[in-house]
Amino acid sequence: MPGKRAASRATRAYVLLESVEGRRDGKDRVDTDRRAKAQRFVELHREGCFLLPNAWDMGSARILEAAGFPAMATTSAGVAFSLGRPDHDFFAEQPPEDRVDRETMLRRVHEIAGGIAVPLSADLEDGYGESPETVAATIAKTLAAGAAGGNIEDFTGDRTRPLHDEKLAADRIRAARETLTAEGEPFVLVGRTDVLLVGGPLDEAVRRANAYMEAGADCAFVPGAADAGTIATLVREIDGPLNVVMGLTGNALSLDDLRELGVRRVTVGGSIARAMYRHLLDAARELAERGTFSYAADQLSQTELNDLFRRG
Repeated sequence: MPGKRAASRATRAYVLLESVEGRRDGKDRVDTDRRAKAQRFVELHREGCFLLPNAWDMGSARILEAAGFPAMATTSAGVAFSLGRPDHDFFAEQPPEDRVDRETMLRRVHEIAGGIAVPLSADLEDGYGESPETVAATIAKTLAAGAAGGNIEDFTGDRTRPLHDEKLAADRIRAARETLTAEGEPFVLVGRTDVLLVGGPLDEAVRRANAYMEAGADCAFVPGAADAGTIATLVREIDGPLNVVMGLTGNALSLDDLRELGVRRVTVGGSIARAMYRHLLDAARELAERGTFSYAADQLSQTELNDLFRRG
């Protein structure tokens, strides 16, 4: 009996060791895959111009991936809308309980990042807190969620001071960069300034973008720039790659136009999500007000969607 018990313990120990090693090997493979995707994302920012569309759930991400984009980003607006909540707004218009918190947002980031084969950049809004320490923690959690990049904006939500003090805003980017340096993993950090969105001048947008680049951002993002003249000025005056967002305030410029202007990266924010919800609202109104079904004429078939979402 003692010999059998010893053999049984040895067998259990071997099985346990094999299980632990298997999990470790699996984690190593996941880490290697994440690192390879993140490195590809870093390289996309080194030259040329690319389009980075924005997803808000696994369904939208799988469709964008199937279209052949080399990478994608999340849209905080789209995620909020999918949860039946408003996007991050001025506090007077949005009580705290309406806002999507960091944990909820990062669960969605983790789900999407783990379900696609291309790199994912995360829309991290204002970093989910004012202090540099909070922003640093957000970046660490975003890296752990599997994202290959993320943006931190300087919008406060307070109408009396809509943007963080410029020095504090730069310190927040610096804290994020220090965290990434300590982790030693590839990650594209984007410094976003909302100067133009809150009615501020172009020279302040340039100054802030350069401060964020100097603090450690890899790319500058200035939403609200939609005309060729403004974008050309930003490209010329900002000391680093520029991201612009299309589909929000103007659609006159094409990707080729933006490439000619020297833009490095183009996103579309929540515009795809808003277009989807436009169709949903139109369908709801048709059903409720007219009792007709013409909204269904252009729907994707069950077979098409099954083929898009089928794994393997």
